[in-house]
Amino acid sequence: MKMLRIIIPAVILSLITASPVFAAPLELKFGHVGKPGSLFEASANEFARRANAKLGDKAKVVVFGSSQLGKDKELLKKLKLGTINFALPSSVMASVADEFGLFDMPYLVKDREHMARIERKIVWPTLAPISEKKGYKILAIWENGFRNITNNERPINTPEDLRDLKLRTPKSIWRVKMFKAYGANPTPLSFSEVFVALQTGTFDGQENPLAQIASGKFQEVQKYLSMTGHVYTPAYVTVSTEYWSRLPADVRNILESTAMETQDFVYKTAAQLEIDLLAELKRGGILVNSADKGAFIKASKPIYDEFGTTVPNGKALIDRALGLAQ
Repeated sequence: MKMLRIIIPAVILSLITASPVFAAPLELKFGHVGKPGSLFEASANEFARRANAKLGDKAKVVVFGSSQLGKDKELLKKLKLGTINFALPSSVMASVADEFGLFDMPYLVKDREHMARIERKIVWPTLAPISEKKGYKILAIWENGFRNITNNERPINTPEDLRDLKLRTPKSIWRVKMFKAYGANPTPLSFSEVFVALQTGTFDGQENPLAQIASGKFQEVQKYLSMTGHVYTPAYVTVSTEYWSRLPADVRNILESTAMETQDFVYKTAAQLEIDLLAELKRGGILVNSADKGAFIKASKPIYDEFGTTVPNGKALIDRALGLAQ
């Protein structure tokens, strides 16, 4: 009887641990820096919803926004360490490879249709393979958006209005170079730290898409919003190439196809947010002006020249991208 009492629990335990019914699905952590209400949050959540419906008990995508799992550079490092599985880098990709600085060239991307052509003709055949060599696989191109400037000093109509303005930028060397060319005093800072830096006066201003400005509540600590539209930044659904190779093929197929199909949702949501959020920001009391884009384009020649001469195939990349405009 004593022997039977020992054997029965052991048998039950072995049945429980062997049974697939009790096996938890593979958890895939998706980290991003977007705050509640941001385009990043809406995009990642929609992807997770669609992917999880298809994955069933194979795996589950769990989204962590608001830099919960780290800031942009930390997220890229954690991808390689395997402590997270997806990230949504944007401007920071220029720190992975200089060629991604193409999207820091001011007024390069005219609209989303132009971006779609650049994606087909440049991102997939040229930039994505460069990223893979660095250890990052891009599954899809989503959006961060057209960037505008907020500050507490004055409306920005021309580059001269940026003179000596302490401006926060993302961690992209080309964005820093661009604003230096305009006469500003730019410094990179993680997105999660921007609100406090503006509130305390460490920075006079910052530049971001409207979705990031509104979700970051920068209108609460900024007087002026200048619609410069100076840069369009894509967002890249990114995984570690090493981790990706270890996932089951059926899981990879679902994740990749779903990331691609989510782009249509992202673009439609982004276009509507531009309308809704501008109205919301105006109601919040921030003063809005339209900048002289022609003056900014004229002042942008030095940054184009530097990118074209210092980045491998830089001029060819610029010429190809501009040639895809209609």
